[in-house]
Amino acid sequence: MYYKGWYHFFYQYNPKGAVWGNIVWAHSVSRDLINWVALETAIQPSIKSDKYGCWSGSATILRDGTPAIMYTGIDRADINYEVQNIAFPKNKSDPLLREWVKPKSNPIIVPEGGINATQFRDPTTAWYADGHWRLLIGALSGASRGVAYVYRSRDFMRWTRVRKPLHSAPTGMWECPDLYPVTVDGRQNGLDTSVTSSPKVKHVLKNSLDLRRYDYYTVGTYNRKTERYVPDNPTGDEHHLRYDYGNFYASKTFYDPVKRRRILWGWANESDTAVDDVAKGWAGIQAIPRKVWLDPSGRQLMQWPVEELEALRGKKPVSLRDGVVKRGEHVEVTGLRS
Repeated sequence: MYYKGWYHFFYQYNPKGAVWGNIVWAHSVSRDLINWVALETAIQPSIKSDKYGCWSGSATILRDGTPAIMYTGIDRADINYEVQNIAFPKNKSDPLLREWVKPKSNPIIVPEGGINATQFRDPTTAWYADGHWRLLIGALSGASRGVAYVYRSRDFMRWTRVRKPLHSAPTGMWECPDLYPVTVDGRQNGLDTSVTSSPKVKHVLKNSLDLRRYDYYTVGTYNRKTERYVPDNPTGDEHHLRYDYGNFYASKTFYDPVKRRRILWGWANESDTAVDDVAKGWAGIQAIPRKVWLDPSGRQLMQWPVEELEALRGKKPVSLRDGVVKRGEHVEVTGLRS
């Protein structure tokens, strides 16, 4: 999220160790997407509806400029009973947004109408049209059908589920859904999340597939009147495009209004054992932020590291002499400094 001159990065964090558990929302800020300052924890368990965990969610800038965070809370000790909560800045004039408060009306969305309460999480950034806010929540229907439910609200506090899902497919639980518009003219500029489909705009629907632990997406059309999404490729749900072919999961995009671009963040989850993670003192990293846009064919996304990373390049070239590197041998590269 970009707010008052600062990029805000919220992420899942265990303050008690390099293993999963005790989840809170850590918070770091940056002027340039390169140099980051870690601030106090933004969201942590403090109310009944998040007593056992503050899981993933998203931030939205409301029409009056107020930031809002929607996140999944766990409110039972015996099972992961998932509800959706909201938080607002204690002082929205603070550009660093150091403190957040949770209204007494939490939780504001609960799993009703036959929804599996243990597979109902990760609300998206909301978009606004026709007097209503809309957001998605990832879910699992039955044994294997991933679902993105649409919720609507006039005031961002009272939400109603749309009768039919935005989209679904038999690919397992959909975590961390993301729906955003892209231009079809080949230009690299991004669009605000509230821009709807038109002859010049398509939408991307991304889901993190819990069964495969990778991020997949389709390109298609979102109809705000029917609240449905239709992929351009009818087989797209079964033959997804992937954001990344390495370890890359639970990603999230946001619109940068200053440079008019859409930026993608993703978690490069570790393949080490938990024992190794504990020994080194950390687990997982954030991948390099990338600018994303639709390629001229309209069939897939293009990605490139944000331009700010070019500032990290050295001014002097670094070269290596020709040679054979034997197995187990280390080759020192000199002339670099961090």
